[in-house]
Amino acid sequence: MILSMTGFGKASAENNNKKITVEIKSLNSKQMDFTIRMPSLFREKDNEIRNILTRKLLRGKIELFVYLDNDSQTPASQFNSGIIAAYKSQIEEISANLNIPLPNDWYSLFLRLPDVLKSEIHEELEDVDSAALIEAVEVASDQLTAFRMKEGEKLKDFFSARISEITRLLAEVDSYEAERIPKIRARILDNLAKLSGVEIDQGRLEQEMIYYIEKLDVNEEKQRLRQHLDYFMETINSDPGQGKKLGFIAQEMGREINTLGSKSNHAEMQKIVVKMKDELEQIKEQVLNVL
Repeated sequence: MILSMTGFGKASAENNNKKITVEIKSLNSKQMDFTIRMPSLFREKDNEIRNILTRKLLRGKIELFVYLDNDSQTPASQFNSGIIAAYKSQIEEISANLNIPLPNDWYSLFLRLPDVLKSEIHEELEDVDSAALIEAVEVASDQLTAFRMKEGEKLKDFFSARISEITRLLAEVDSYEAERIPKIRARILDNLAKLSGVEIDQGRLEQEMIYYIEKLDVNEEKQRLRQHLDYFMETINSDPGQGKKLGFIAQEMGREINTLGSKSNHAEMQKIVVKMKDELEQIKEQVLNVL
């Protein structure tokens, strides 16, 4: 089973006139990369939240947002009456000294001035609120994992189709393999026959021919490529967290396909190699999405 690295989870918990909502989004990343945004009330739970996300999500670019809806009648910010009175007194003094009119809308003016609103009222984090937050983080993480599983199933189907196509194309190579060597041999002998005034040592020619043809043999490449294809399918059906391994296997598949192309020396086999490369590139792109 494979998991996608992309996903989304959301959960809410209510307690003491507070509603805590947690949203978690996951994107591709080689390591675990956190972005956590939450009200200052919950800052002390930052490390605990990171530990939960690391344990449950393993890897990815994780963005977590915590929203707090407080039904309390006490506002989070309050007007600073002393500062407002000081501003008003100074403005009236300036108006009298410079003979300029007073503002028509005092409230709009005050709201644009610094320090008119007091900073957020300090509030102690209660145990019940802490428990509600952690519960919401756990549930949202589980929802994100469920999302990853669904996306992972789609990726598995995609990889299976691509691997099956490469396997089919590899089988086509065999139909051209039988005719390839005789054609290469005939072409070399035909070119040698066109040379005039040159005496050819047939024994040495046969030795060189064998050496050259052995260098064009692709049986080892085909065997290793089949092994890599099988190993890729075994890996996507194993435990989660195999994204990096799948990337390594895809690289090895690419090496064998490239070598197969360089040794083929046959137009139809070259076409097959191009098609296999196209399938492999699609695999490589989507492997980046695997956890």
